[in-house]
Parts: sequence; structure tokens; C-alpha cells
Amino acid sequence: MKVVNSLKTAKLRDKNCRVVRRRGRVYVINKKNPRFKARQG
Repeated sequence: MKVVNSLKTAKLRDKNCRVVRRRGRVYVINKKNPRFKARQG
């Protein structure tokens, strides 16, 4: 899990990435390739 300032670039790394809000934090998750997980801030 990477912590990044901008999730837009994290989302563009793979086409299966989804932006999800959980408990007030914004995450990028990827079911097909879990390497691409990221969290904002």
C-alpha cells in the first residue's frame, strides 16, 4: 500500500484500478493486481 498525494496518477497505472472512499479516506484498489493499492494523504 502506497500513500500518495494524488490518486489520479495511481488510478491511471492500471485499467482495473478503482477509487473507493472508506472511513473518510480515499483508496485505490485493484482486484486483478493487488500491487496497485494506494491511499491518499
